[in-house]
Amino acid sequence: MADSSPLERVLKRDRALVAAALAVVGLLAWGYIVYLAGSMGAMAGGEMATMAAMAGPRWAAWGVADFALMFLMWAVMMAAMMLPSAAPMLLTFAAVNRRRRESSSPFVPTGVFLGGYLLVWGGFSLAATGAQWGLNAAALLSPSMALAGFSPLLGGGLLLAAGIFQWTPLKQACLRQCRTPLGFLTADWREGRRGALAMGLHHGGYCLGCCWALMGLLFVLGVMNLLWIIALSALVLAEKALPGGLWIGRLAGIGLAVWGLGLMAAAVMG
Repeated sequence: MADSSPLERVLKRDRALVAAALAVVGLLAWGYIVYLAGSMGAMAGGEMATMAAMAGPRWAAWGVADFALMFLMWAVMMAAMMLPSAAPMLLTFAAVNRRRRESSSPFVPTGVFLGGYLLVWGGFSLAATGAQWGLNAAALLSPSMALAGFSPLLGGGLLLAAGIFQWTPLKQACLRQCRTPLGFLTADWREGRRGALAMGLHHGGYCLGCCWALMGLLFVLGVMNLLWIIALSALVLAEKALPGGLWIGRLAGIGLAVWGLGLMAAAVMG
């Protein structure tokens, strides 16, 4: 049997390469998040606590460098949290693309699809950074970047809103798209690199529509609260990957709503 061409050998290994690349990127992102969370925790317990006691909850005004660093933090955090749940879609894209290449269709690197997906979450990261800047300027964030400490009514309101959103038709429609990778690709397939980028953007839009409210909850207990980050990541993964994911999300919504109501009631009664 004749040796396969270099391109064919690459195509056969594409799924393994994509899985390995996702694992490396995910580990690097999570490593960065763990490092930042540890650094923020140390600062909150020392220098930042002293600053808060002396000057109140307001942080120093942000400069351009502060905004850029916060955007980087959000972008890496979104990659760390969302890539595990996006892995089935990316691996399915790689497999479908390889099979199409075997029938003489053009080959498109999976990284193009991933680039479109990450662009969507980059946009969310930019919006989240802007929201954090505004909350900081309004003195609504604690030194650990949490709302619950200084504004329990607002934090409880976000929990309640996120819980309600888990039951909305928009949430359910977007979640169903995220749970059926092959169905999404079959219905939305587009040729070429531009097509793959558009598909990545489209899928990223569904993912954002599914998860934006949950990601917004990072403000409630602390943007760099590692346990909160892990809990939300696990919930997103369970919603998208487990057989009962639709109901997992709905039950989580009930829990979030009850938690939010309790936090708001405590604030009013206290």
